[in-house]
Amino acid sequence: MIYRTSGARCEVALIATNEGRRWGLPKGHVRRGETAEAAAVREIAEETGLRGAIERHLATIEYWFRAGPTRIHKYVDLFLVRYTDGVLMPQVAEVDDVRWFALHEALELASFARERDVLDQVRKLLEAGDLR
Repeated sequence: MIYRTSGARCEVALIATNEGRRWGLPKGHVRRGETAEAAAVREIAEETGLRGAIERHLATIEYWFRAGPTRIHKYVDLFLVRYTDGVLMPQVAEVDDVRWFALHEALELASFARERDVLDQVRKLLEAGDLR
């Protein structure tokens, strides 16, 4: 999850999929020989055009999805990534849109409960003064 702050305002980048009807956090697969942290930074850059630095591990979420007739069980490590540079550019093959949202807007817009839980965790970090 990539974020940026400006004063008291915190924004996170969300991606749209499913013809723009589903909003969520960028995520993807860890390549052989790659760490989860390196995969997170790479996937965020590929899906959003944004680059950042890992600050901490937030959560591991798991879910099932279908790829044709096959059910796939997936685990995703989500990291707090501080934006350093780049411009919003959705990955053409996988992402319909990418935008910055105020944290409170992202909490309302995110399509999946587990991702909303992670966004709420970040909201609590912000309220506690643990985000720069």
